[in-house]
Amino acid sequence: MSRPVTVGVDGSEGSVAAVDWAADEAALRGDGLRLVYATRWAEHQLGAMKVSHEDRAGDAEGVLAVTERRVGSRRPELALTADEIEDAPVSVLLAAAGEAEMLVVGSHGLGSVRGFVVGSVGQEVVAEARRPVVLVRPGYGTDGAAVPERRKVVLGLDVIEGEDEVLHFGFDFAGRHGVPLEVVHTWHDSFVHHSTAATREERAAALARAVRPFRDRFPATEVTEVSAPGRAAEHLVEAASDARLVVVGRRRAARGSHIGSVTHAVIHHASCPVAVVPHA
Repeated sequence: MSRPVTVGVDGSEGSVAAVDWAADEAALRGDGLRLVYATRWAEHQLGAMKVSHEDRAGDAEGVLAVTERRVGSRRPELALTADEIEDAPVSVLLAAAGEAEMLVVGSHGLGSVRGFVVGSVGQEVVAEARRPVVLVRPGYGTDGAAVPERRKVVLGLDVIEGEDEVLHFGFDFAGRHGVPLEVVHTWHDSFVHHSTAATREERAAALARAVRPFRDRFPATEVTEVSAPGRAAEHLVEAASDARLVVVGRRRAARGSHIGSVTHAVIHHASCPVAVVPHA
């Protein structure tokens, strides 16, 4: 039995965009779609401001009902389930991610601090989830479809880390959508004034070796390999301007909320949805 595409719902603008993206992706994959809504006040919330269980359950029921109607109108063919779970959002989303093909969250609305592209909850979920997490900005699919001019998938690769899970996700996603994949590998020469031709050739060869098995596995996917000196985050954020998805990795062995500086920068600044894929 296939895993569903699961999306965190909270009624915010970012959540609505995440639902639209998740519905489109589930329909393309032929998977079910699961909506999850977490209801529990923050531990530090003042007593006078606390909302009763009945009120919170009523809010959840209303948001889920509206969301189900939206999904039914957009993708009526989907097998849809919806769950309101009384627990902290991070706990709910992490548990849901463990049972999902991927978890989709909005890049606004789930965090307790406004003004950041990714709230505290979203960042904690990205750091701890054992399955891929896709972050979607508000505005996705407002015309009923993905932005048509954004054709490629961009994947940031660290060839030293051996990120096979990241490569598989990127190739599989690009193949399902029938769009080109651009694999980007960069390096920063901190103590060298310029990159020699030999260095460039070595890096390009390492990238080619890492990508070759996936070229063989996904022969129909058009692939471009980009190997260049510079800062990875800057390259990826720039490439995101005409991409439908940016794919980056996160080491499962990382402790706490550490997700790596490149992934952190990309999820905060990329203009398109970002998939964060955990790897060994």
